[in-house]
Amino acid sequence: MSRRSGPDEGRAIGMSVPQPQPQPAGAPKKAMTVLQASFIGVGAMVGAGIFALLGAAGAVAGSAVWLSFLIAGMIAALQGYSFAKLGSTYPSSGGMLAYLAKGFGEGHITGIVSWLFYMTGAIVAAMVATSFGGYASAVVADDDPVWAVVFAVLLVLVMTTLNIVGSSAVARVQSLIVKIVLAILTLFAIVTIVNFDPTLLDPAGYPGLREIISSVALTFFAFLGFGVITFTAKDLPNPARQLPRAMYLALGVATAVYVGVSLGVFGTLTAEQVVEYGATALAEAAKPVLGEAGYVLMVITALFSTAGAVNASLYPSAGMTRHLAEVGQFPTAFGRNVGKRAPVGLVVMALITIFMIIALDLNSIASLGSAVALLIFSAVTVSHFRTYKETGASLIVLIIALVATLGTFVVFTMTTLVNEPKTAIALLVILTAAVLFDVLWKRARDRGKARYSRHPDTQPE
Repeated sequence: MSRRSGPDEGRAIGMSVPQPQPQPAGAPKKAMTVLQASFIGVGAMVGAGIFALLGAAGAVAGSAVWLSFLIAGMIAALQGYSFAKLGSTYPSSGGMLAYLAKGFGEGHITGIVSWLFYMTGAIVAAMVATSFGGYASAVVADDDPVWAVVFAVLLVLVMTTLNIVGSSAVARVQSLIVKIVLAILTLFAIVTIVNFDPTLLDPAGYPGLREIISSVALTFFAFLGFGVITFTAKDLPNPARQLPRAMYLALGVATAVYVGVSLGVFGTLTAEQVVEYGATALAEAAKPVLGEAGYVLMVITALFSTAGAVNASLYPSAGMTRHLAEVGQFPTAFGRNVGKRAPVGLVVMALITIFMIIALDLNSIASLGSAVALLIFSAVTVSHFRTYKETGASLIVLIIALVATLGTFVVFTMTTLVNEPKTAIALLVILTAAVLFDVLWKRARDRGKARYSRHPDTQPE
């Protein structure tokens, strides 16, 4: 297969024509705006990450965590540049997975990465929902672990229902959640920075450059959700122009929030205190200025934030799996609905997420999503090398993006996976599973096609 897909070839393999087409007269306008699309990305990023990461990052980078977030934001922006160029040229409901196929074709590489992305989405959704369950249980059930699971499962069911209702409902709810979260975090950053102790942020107390770079592998996890924006193309009236704007806006907002919040926290608490408080560090940092009301406010923010992240994590599953079924990467069942409205891809992801919440110790594989996402982003960038002349992207920027992303993965492997054997094993398991799913499905698909060619009166699998 040719590495580059022109319009005719795109039709031949079942993909949409790359060039964005104007909507016919009288066609209903798509509901999503640039702001709503960016809020889906912000919601996916500013979820449990900012609450859970500060302690872990502080243990490595000390009070220089704000610098770590800034560097991670720059790396994410490099990937965002690549995704924006691809999205402008090839808007598709398949998002970044459709971009991958433009470079590698519809072979095993695209199939394996697609399964990886799908499974990782379920893992991240389960992790964030579990965080929501923990906060909710602490508020109303005295930290009862059973209720924590119940609340997590209920959240997944509610957000799945919301996604079944439609993308416009997702956009409206996500916009409301993100506005509330951003307003509270902005207030937190302002009041803590105004009252912080400058000596706590003195560069003389920062660790070495190696430690700061090592912590980037942790803080980059907080930016993983920006890739979700690529799947909003199907809901944007003019994705060629609007998708890049949504991408850059989301990354800019998330970076500003992370840097501001980390400056406020580490300017109020010592690095040792941040590490000790862990996920509640933001709430503890709010106490000196806002008192107990500030603590409660940050807990409420955590609930909204994690709810929005689950919503955003589930959002791409329907359009993505439908697209992958159409091009033959996923079984054809993923292109259908359960009943009249519930996409199979969304329902399956919700079920996998619920299973993980109930059956797995998600804290032991909390870093898995970061590791897999770094590999997926790197694969998309490599595929972009084959189409950069069509997208108009700068080859130098793409090379820098790939080096930065793979470098982050290498650092992550050396500093995190070596100390988390369960995560390393889980990474091998999910990579193996993706390969097996792709190989087994394509063998079944090809046998069905061969049988159909011999007996045209039967339907292929």
